[in-house]
This record gives sequence, C-alpha cells and structure tokens, in this order.
Amino acid sequence: MRANLKTSVWIGALLALGGAVYGTRQWSASSASDKPALYQTTAIDRGPIVAKVTASGTLSALVTVQIGSQVSGRIREILVDFNSVVKKGQVIARLDPQLLKATLEQARANYDAAQAELLKANVQQKDAERQLGRARSLNEQRLTAQADFDTAQANADVAVAAVAAAGGRVAQTRAAWHQAQVNLDYATITSPIDGVVISRSVDVGQTVTASLQTPTLFVIAEDLRKMQVDTSVAEADVGKLEAGMTAYFTVDAFPNERFEGKVRQIRNAATTVQNVVTYDAVIDVQNPELKLRPGMTANVTFVYADQRDALRTVNAALRFKPSPEMLTPGTKPADAAKPAAHGRRDAAGSSRTLWVLRNNTPQQVSVKLGITDGAHTQLLDSNLREGDLVITDVAGSSGAARSGGGQRGGGPPGFRRIL
Repeated sequence: MRANLKTSVWIGALLALGGAVYGTRQWSASSASDKPALYQTTAIDRGPIVAKVTASGTLSALVTVQIGSQVSGRIREILVDFNSVVKKGQVIARLDPQLLKATLEQARANYDAAQAELLKANVQQKDAERQLGRARSLNEQRLTAQADFDTAQANADVAVAAVAAAGGRVAQTRAAWHQAQVNLDYATITSPIDGVVISRSVDVGQTVTASLQTPTLFVIAEDLRKMQVDTSVAEADVGKLEAGMTAYFTVDAFPNERFEGKVRQIRNAATTVQNVVTYDAVIDVQNPELKLRPGMTANVTFVYADQRDALRTVNAALRFKPSPEMLTPGTKPADAAKPAAHGRRDAAGSSRTLWVLRNNTPQQVSVKLGITDGAHTQLLDSNLREGDLVITDVAGSSGAARSGGGQRGGGPPGFRRIL
C-alpha cells in the first residue's frame, strides 16, 4: 500500500511540473506576441545636397607631338633628354650622314651625265636637220632617190625625239638629286614646336629603320601649363553632363589637394569594354605650378546640381517598407515603397512613398523627389515639414520586416516604441 501511495505522489508531482512548464511557455509566447514593435526614425531636415557624377581619367598635354625619323640610319648624336625644354627648329638629334652623302653625290653625277646626253642629243638633232635640208634640195632637183629623202626625214624626227628623251632623263636625275638632298637634311632632326621632351626612345649608336613606318624617337608636349583630362563616363551618367560645366578632381600624388577644370567637350565616340559603354568627357585644366604630369590618374567629380537649402530625407527612408502586421487595419503598403534594387538611383521628379511616424502610428505619405547625393534626397511638393519623423528601420521579436539596409537590434537612440 505504501508503494502505491509513493507512486501516486510521483505521478502527481510530474503532472504538476508539466503543467507549470506548459503554462510558462504559453505565457512567454503570449508576451512575445504582445511585445510592441520598435521603429528607428530620423527627422526631416534642411541642408545642402550636391548631385554629382564620378569618373576616372588620365591627364595629358593639350598638344603632344611624336618626333620620328624620315630616313634610316644610325644615331650619331642626341642633343636633348627627358624634360628638356626645346624651341621650334632646335636640333635635337643627328643621324650618321655618310651613306646619305654618298647617295647625294651619285645623284649629282647622274644629273651631270644626263645633261651631257642632252647636249649630245642636241648636236645630233642639228646634224640630222642639215642632212634633211640637203636631201630635200637634191630631191627637189630630182638628183636623188625618194628613199634617200625619206631616210633623212626619219633621222631628223628621231633626233628630235632623242632630244626630248634626254631632257626627260635630265628632269629625272634632277628630282633624284633633290630627293637625296632632302634625305640628307632629314638626317638632322629638329623640333617642330616649342615644348618639353616627355619621352626619348633611342640612344646614340642605335640604328633606326624607316622603310615600313616612321619610328618614334621623341615625344614632345607643347605646353604643360595647359593640360586636359580624358575621363570615361558611364552611359547612364553622360546625359547629366554638358560642355562648360565645372569639374573637380584629385590625383594620387597630391591626395589632399583638389584641382578644378571645365568640360570642353563630350565626345560621341563610345568605348565598350566587357559590355560596359563609356564616353570621353574632355576637361581643360590649368597647371601653372606644373604639379600635374602627363599620365597621372585623375579621380573626377562632375557637379550637375547643387541645392544649398533643400528639404531632405535620408535615402534609407525611401527603401523602408513595414510588414503587414505592423500596419493598422485597412492600411496597405504602396508599391512605391518597395525597397530599391541594389545600385538603383531615384530619378529627380519621380514619386515615392515615405512612412512617417505620427501619434506613434506609421502613416504613408506620397512625395515627389528632387536631386540626390547618394545619402540624402530632396523632397518636393510634399506636405512634410522640417522635423517630421520618417521611419528607416524596424526591429521586433514577432518577425517584423526590416528595410534593406537598416541597423538591427533594439534600444539605441533614434528608436520609437509603438504602444
């Protein structure tokens, strides 16, 4: 009997313990479901919004000339080096002229020989004309055969043609002589512009060959105090740019200094690399201190809109969308409040929905957007005022939805509890 009593006591204790555990779990679940939501808000304010486009580019001189050699030969002398300042017409290098001089002398000798042949042809023409005159006189007197007269006439005509041919050879040899003289002059290489030598590709003793294409010996920049930046602007941003607008850029050599320029032109020729289409926006830059050098990489910013006192909100508020259980009955989230896709930019003038916290209740407000700088967006034609609280994120224990990029957790400054 005592054993039965003991068993009954144990069974009663186990039933009581199970009921306590079940009740505790039910109470916890009920408490969790009744736990109020927690919203993160930020106040609408006024401040500057600078809309800009960023791109990278390369610095270069406005005018860059590649100096080559028109003739082949061995470099005998180099008179300039990197960074040398040169003037127009200044001798910068010389080729060995010996072969060119020999060619010139041969061309001159050929010209002299052609002139002698012309002189000989003239003498033969005069003799043929005298022979023709005697044959004509005898033919008129019937003292010679007609065949002899015809032969004299043919010899005279041949002599005239020989003179013309000799004259042509004189002209040819004169041209060859002139060409040899020009080639000899090309052995002395001069600068075609005033500028600075930024590249030298040859050394003394090196042989250059100009048979197929002109080899590049030097690269000369006309004036490094005036430079340009060729930037690669994405096709999605090129419509925001126009000639004459101001651009700012930095270079790695002077990271704490900002340089200014103006857009000269936006070229229509597109460049496609890995299916990415870009356009060249050319920026004119003044370089009075010669800090900027050709080939430097420029990180360029184009400012296409600037509002100094704009009614604005953070972009996180435009991406926020509450979960259905967070809404009051009869309220539906608008399609415009859907989270923006990664990398999407809100177009100026488009309409979106903001969720505003009023009387501890989220309310949706339709707004028209202005310009954006990536962090803030201008609000146009809305009934919102400075200081209104817009919801950017929500955190709760009942599975409430969160915006795409908000912080998680409860209780930091900026959260409002819905009672």
